[in-house]
Formats: sequence, structure tokens, C-alpha cells
Amino acid sequence: MQVDAVVVLFCVWLAGAAGKMAQSRGHKLETYKQSRSRRETRMEGGGGHKSGSPIYKRSPDMTKSPMTKSEQLLRIDDHDFTMRPAFGGPPIPVGVDVQVESLDTISEVDMDFTMTLYLRHYWKDERLSFPSTNNQSMTFDSRLVKKIWVPDMFFVHSKRSFIHDTTTDNVMLRVYPDGNVLYSLRVTVTAMCNMDLSRFPLDTQTCSLEIESYAYTDDDLMLYWKKGNESLNTDDRISLSQFLIQKFHTTTKLAFYSSTGWYNRLYIHFTLRRHIFFFLLQTYFPATLMVMLSWVSFWIDRRAVPARVPLGITTVLTMSTIITGVNASMPRVSYIKAVDIYLWVSFVFVFLSVIEYAAVNYLSTVQERKERKLRERLPCTCGIGNPDEMMIDPQITGYGSMDVNTTGNYGMPENGGRQERILAQVALNDPQIASQVKPSRGYVNIWIDTHAIDKYSRVVFPGAYILFNIIYWSIYS
Repeated sequence: MQVDAVVVLFCVWLAGAAGKMAQSRGHKLETYKQSRSRRETRMEGGGGHKSGSPIYKRSPDMTKSPMTKSEQLLRIDDHDFTMRPAFGGPPIPVGVDVQVESLDTISEVDMDFTMTLYLRHYWKDERLSFPSTNNQSMTFDSRLVKKIWVPDMFFVHSKRSFIHDTTTDNVMLRVYPDGNVLYSLRVTVTAMCNMDLSRFPLDTQTCSLEIESYAYTDDDLMLYWKKGNESLNTDDRISLSQFLIQKFHTTTKLAFYSSTGWYNRLYIHFTLRRHIFFFLLQTYFPATLMVMLSWVSFWIDRRAVPARVPLGITTVLTMSTIITGVNASMPRVSYIKAVDIYLWVSFVFVFLSVIEYAAVNYLSTVQERKERKLRERLPCTCGIGNPDEMMIDPQITGYGSMDVNTTGNYGMPENGGRQERILAQVALNDPQIASQVKPSRGYVNIWIDTHAIDKYSRVVFPGAYILFNIIYWSIYS
């Protein structure tokens, strides 16, 4: 019993000690709060700062307050932004300006071009006006664009287009206190360009990028260039490998669709002139050299068949390869291009040089056949092959005083033409043989023409080709 009483008294003593400690701690905490409250009251009364401190004279700006959400400041939830500004009233004017960043590619095969640009829209939406004393505007990214009304612009005749999204969507929205809005985005677009290649590669092309509203007709939206022709700006560093950019300019027209109505359409025109030097090196010079190479056969002896035939065939095949290579990189148009005219005329010149040798070789073969027949009809063929007999029997030859050097070399290639003329004269001066060779009298002219074809070709072919070049470059340059 005594032990139990001692334990109970010890527990009571511990409980009393704990209560006193808690009361003391609460008194200290209350004293700290009271002193802090009094200190803050003195600071608010100006005890800690001078009365003229600018920190406390600055008027609050709601746009700078972290407690104010942009949706609440712009009152987005209070309006229906699925409808255009001033719905039911006059058309809303939307100004546009463009900064061309780059003109990437021009494709003749696909008949299109690729351009990267900054497209900016300007309009006024009073539903987005907000009170502000110091801040001139508020800038947002693409997240707010999805919650308000923006013009529904699209590129007419575009094949592909996208808004850049590295490292985030390249979209900017700037709202001014009076409700004016600037909406800017960075776009790359590939659009059609109907090219006329009849003068290719000496051509000049004009391509257009067309901007239009997809849903709103001119009764709801008036699209215009904000600063006229100055609304289009270009980077001075823009350059193309095959084209020289001559000028950019803008126009505005109305486009009509039978099922929907009239729409405002903005045009960006740019004129390009093709550089000719690349095609001179890759097409014109090789073709001209092949034509000139084909003329070499005119100076090669007609009996050198292994030399003249491969030369002509090689130039023809080379011209065919050049024509095939040019057409492989071009669209299959139904009209003739300027480069086609030059290449095919050059091909005809090369082909005619082969035909010229075929004619020379054929006429030479015919003459040799007639020569053999004529020798068989002569009473003594040694009168021509042996100059002594020609000197002994002047009654047969009619050339008793003829020089030995004139007739002794008959059949030699150096002056074969001269000896063949002698053969014809011998046959015609003999009264006994004249009647026999009379039907073959035209043989003399044939042999002389066979010799003259190569000689005339050396002048006619270069002269005709030079004349063609003068006419060609005077028309297309």
C-alpha cells in the first residue's frame, strides 16, 4: 500500500511540472506576437522610413501584379471569341506586313518555290482592352492565341506549309491597352509557280505568294497591306544559286468563288532572272565543241574509213547524251524550249557530218566501179599507167607532148583528181573509144563533185552554224 501511494504522488508531481512549463511557453509566444505587431504598426506609421519614400508613393499596376491572371485582366471569360470583333457590324480591317527571311528553292520540275517569312497581322479587338497606367502592351505566346479570335489566313495554291516550333512555337501575340493586337508568326511555305519555260535557260520568271482569309468574305473582313508596297521587307542577304532576284512588289485584288462570294486577296510578287553561266558550261559549250569536232572529218582522207566513221558516231552519241541529261532535269512540257532548239540544231549538224561522209564514200565507190569498166574498154590501159607509151602513140592519147610527171603518178592519192581527169580526156579524144564511153560521160562530173563535197563542207558547215548562233543569241538574249 505504501508503494502504491508513493507512485501516485510521483505521477501527480510530474503532471504539475508539465503544466507549468506549457503555461510559461505560451506566455513567451504571446509576448513575441505582441511585440512584432507593435513593430509593424510603427513601420506602417512611417517610423521606419522617411515620409517622402518613393516605395510607398508608387501607384499599383494591375498588369504587374502576380495575383492577376491574364485571362482575368483581358476578360477572356466574359466574351465569346468564336465570333469576330464587332460582329454584325462593318467589316473589320486587318492589316498585314511581311518580312521575307529566305527564298530557299525554285524547282522547275515541280513548278514551285519555297519561302520562309514572318507574317504579321494588325487589327483592333475592343474586347481585349485593359486598364494600364505604366505598361504599354502585354506580350504572350501561342498558348493565349488559342483562346481569342485571330484572322484565319491561309496561302492560296500552297502545297506544304508549317509554323516553326523550335524550341517552341514561333508565335507572338502583343495586346495594347486600347485593344490593338499584333499577331506574328514564322512560316515556311511551298507554293505553286506556273513557269513559262519556252525561253529556258534564258528566261525570266515571276512567282506569286497569295494570302487570303478562308472563312470571312469582304463583308466581314477587309484584308489590306498595312503600309502599301513598304509592307514587304526582304533580307539583303537573300540569294539563289541559279537566279538573280530582280524585285519584290505587292498587289491587292478580289477573288470570287461561285459558292461563297468575294474575298480580299493579297499578292507578293517577285521576279527572278536565271543565271546563264551554269548552262553555258554544262550545255552550250559541250554541244558547240561536239559540232566543231564533227567537222574534223572533212579534213581526213575519204579512204580512211576507220578514222571518219568512229569520229562521226562518237559525236552523235555524245550529243544524244547531252540532250538526255538536260531533259532529265526538266519537266515534260508540251512546247519547245530554247535549249531544245540549240541542242537539236547542233545534233542535226553532227548528224549531217556523218551523212556527208556516207555520200562521199558512196560516190567514190560508184566512180571506182565506172573507172574499172572504162579501163576494160580502153584498147590499151597501159597508155595511162605507162607514160612512155603515151609519148609513143599520140594518135591514141592525143597528149603526145604531155609531161611525164603529169601522167606517171596515176592512181596515187596525192593528185588523184588530176589523173582521173586525164583518164576522162583520154577516153574522149580517141575517136574509136568515144562511142563506147559516151554513155559514161557523166562520170567525169560525178568524180569532180566527189572531191568537192569535202572541200565545200569545210566552208558551208561552219558558216551555217555561225549564222545559226548569231540568230539564236540575238533572239533569246
